[in-house]
Amino acid sequence: MGLKAALSKPFAALINLRLNKLRKNAVPMQQQVFLKLIAQAKNTAFGIDHNFSDIKTYADFKRNVPIRDYEDLRPYIDRMVHGDEDVLWPGKPSYLAKTSGTTSGVKYIPISKESMPQHIKAARNALLNYIYETGKTDFVDGSMIFLQGSPIMAEKHGIQVGRLSGIVAHHVPQYLQKNRKPSYEVNCIEDWEQKVDAIVDETLTEDMRLISGIPPWCQMYFDRLSAKAGGKKIKDIFPNFKLFVYGGVNYEPYRAKIEESIGFKIDTIETYPASEGFIAFQDSQKDKGLLLLADSGIFYEFIPVDEYFDANPTRLQLSEVELNKNYALILNTNAGLWGYSIGDTVKFTSKNPYKIVVSGRIKHYISAFGEHVIGEEVEHALLSVAREQEIDITEFTVAPQVNPPQGQLPYHEWFVEFGTEPLDLAAFSLKVDDALQKKNIYYFDLIKGSILQPLKVTSLKKNAFIDYMRSEGKLGGQNKVPRLANDRKIANELLHYSNKG
Repeated sequence: MGLKAALSKPFAALINLRLNKLRKNAVPMQQQVFLKLIAQAKNTAFGIDHNFSDIKTYADFKRNVPIRDYEDLRPYIDRMVHGDEDVLWPGKPSYLAKTSGTTSGVKYIPISKESMPQHIKAARNALLNYIYETGKTDFVDGSMIFLQGSPIMAEKHGIQVGRLSGIVAHHVPQYLQKNRKPSYEVNCIEDWEQKVDAIVDETLTEDMRLISGIPPWCQMYFDRLSAKAGGKKIKDIFPNFKLFVYGGVNYEPYRAKIEESIGFKIDTIETYPASEGFIAFQDSQKDKGLLLLADSGIFYEFIPVDEYFDANPTRLQLSEVELNKNYALILNTNAGLWGYSIGDTVKFTSKNPYKIVVSGRIKHYISAFGEHVIGEEVEHALLSVAREQEIDITEFTVAPQVNPPQGQLPYHEWFVEFGTEPLDLAAFSLKVDDALQKKNIYYFDLIKGSILQPLKVTSLKKNAFIDYMRSEGKLGGQNKVPRLANDRKIANELLHYSNKG
């Protein structure tokens, strides 16, 4: 055992004590965060406009601060981006995290000097918690790779601008820099495919022990590693590879293919980082729930999903949530986001401690016919049947077909890139349809009432989604394929990659 691995154990024990305090005191911690946020921001433009000086309770806050998405908050953000101080948070942001929104184009999310350390602390604690729980420290002494965006920063009115993962790269602790990959020079390559090839060349002979990134882009890295090494499994290229850390998308659709590429079932840690803040991480290998970080400078609110688009939806604080109910996640942060709808939906799997799973996106659903099918439901339907039939799924997305050929009923069209094709695609489609009916009563009623016909699966060529993302200039980094849409913008493009054509 190396020195770093040896030192990590007592450090992990200390972090576990702190996490135990969080696990037991999340509600009072949230109250402390709430009061501190209001006090710190009361003299900002937003605080003055929304009477922060008069806010003493959560009820006061709800009366004064409405729910907003990025577009609603944009007048304040635009002032901040143009260099104004004390707009949403005291002073200027330390960074602006540049993201691509589905409706807002480029978005600039503020990161403050108070919020930046929380990103680093949460990522560190996720690893140390794993060490404490499992006693496994070997990965600390080897090389670690973080597949991320370029660390090159632009500047807007004295504020550094970049992708979140690139910003975080500047704050990796010094004790991790020596065995961290890729090198700074390779990390700065903007073209994702060139970057992956350079990372393969740089890491092929390294002692890689921890790999972190968004699953589909890690899969691309694994595929190219294997090709470069003559078809070897990752376990044979990196015999000491011990831990896979991921976030950004649900891992389950990718799990089978990634484990097949690696050659064994590896330990994993799921994290929930966002430009808006680091929200949660998996704190047990025995539980897929993510520990909500109640002390990280974010005050959380929750809106029942079925009320989200109401004029006056119910707004709940942490102490009021129920288990196994879908909520839209609302953030109030120490970077100046207030009543901010991040766009994700979550479900609580535990209240002692408070743990969540990410169940979907509030705007990524299908309700072209009133069915309101969400991401969690389509993933369950497809993957349960795929597992039963031992079929590998590489990637998929779903869209409505509201204008079918004359004489046909409308339907949901599922675009699936298979690792292994079903022997009978039509029979496979019917099984998936049946599974979806069992998950969503509205969809069941529409099928039984002959409003919709059963879903249809369109099989796509190998690398269809990679080719599509490349054509859109969104290959790699933090870009993800939406699972669901209410229109056919993506669907119509994917038709060009159909196996029928």
